[in-house]
Amino acid sequence: MTNFDPIRGRVIDGGGQGGFLRLVGIGIAALLLVILFFASVTKVATGHVGVLTLFGKVTGETLGEGIHLINPLKTNNEMSIQTQTVKESASVPSSEGLMMSLDTSLIYHLNPDHAAEVFQKIGADYEDKVVEPTLRSAIRESTASHTANALYTGEREMVAKQIFEQVNTELSKRGLTVENVLLRDIQLPATLKASIEAKQQAEQEALAMNFRLQKETQEAQRKRIEAAGVRDFQQIVAQGITPSLLEWKGIEATENLAKSPNSKVVVIGNNKNGLPLILGQ
Repeated sequence: MTNFDPIRGRVIDGGGQGGFLRLVGIGIAALLLVILFFASVTKVATGHVGVLTLFGKVTGETLGEGIHLINPLKTNNEMSIQTQTVKESASVPSSEGLMMSLDTSLIYHLNPDHAAEVFQKIGADYEDKVVEPTLRSAIRESTASHTANALYTGEREMVAKQIFEQVNTELSKRGLTVENVLLRDIQLPATLKASIEAKQQAEQEALAMNFRLQKETQEAQRKRIEAAGVRDFQQIVAQGITPSLLEWKGIEATENLAKSPNSKVVVIGNNKNGLPLILGQ
C-alpha cells in the first residue's frame, strides 16, 4: 500500500509498518495460546485428590493423581486422602467422678468419593472443624461409663472400641473413614494410682499363696498315697511269712554258709526253732 505526501511531494510506502504489526499480533496470539494451554493443565500430587471449582462454586468433579487437562476457568483444589493421625490429650471423668488424663490417637483418612462434598460443606480444614471435636466428645462419653480402676487395669480395649464405634459413626456421615483408635496412656491421680497398685500387689500375693497351698496339699496327698502303698505291701508280706518258711530259709542259709571257705563254728540244736547257731572265727 502506498500513500502520496502533498507537502513533501513524494510517495510514502507503508508496507513495512503493516508487516511489523502483523508479526506483533501473531506473537501476542501465540503468547495467549501458551498461557491458555498452561492454564488448562493441572497436576494432582500423590496421595491427593483434586476438587474443581468454577468461580468459587464446587462443580462436583474430582481428579485423581497425575496431570490433567481442564477448563482454564476452573480451579483445582487439592485435598489429601492419605492416612492422618490426630493426637488428643484430655482430662476426662470416670463413672465415680474422678478426673483422669487420657492420651488418644485417632487414625483416619478422607474418603476420595466424598472429597467434593467435604470441600463444599466443611472445607479443607475439616480436621479442626469436625474430627477433633468429635473425638473429644466420644472420649468423654466412653470414659464416663467406666470406673477409674477398670480403665487403669482391664477395660482399656473396651473403651477404645467404644470410642472407635462412636467416632466412626459420626465421621462416616461426613465423608471420613476411621481406621483405628488407640489409647496411648491413662494417668490417674497419684493417691488413686497408689491404692490400685497396692491392691493389685495384694491380689498377686494372694494368688501366690494359694498356689503354694495347693502345692503343699498335693505333696501331702502324694505322701499319704505312698505311705498307704508301703503299709499294704508290709501287710501282704507279713501274711506270707510263716514259721515253716522261716525255718526253711534258715536251713538254706546254713547250707550256704557251710559251703563257704570262710572259717566258722556251726552249733546245731537251737531250742527255739531248731536252726543251727553259726559262730564266726
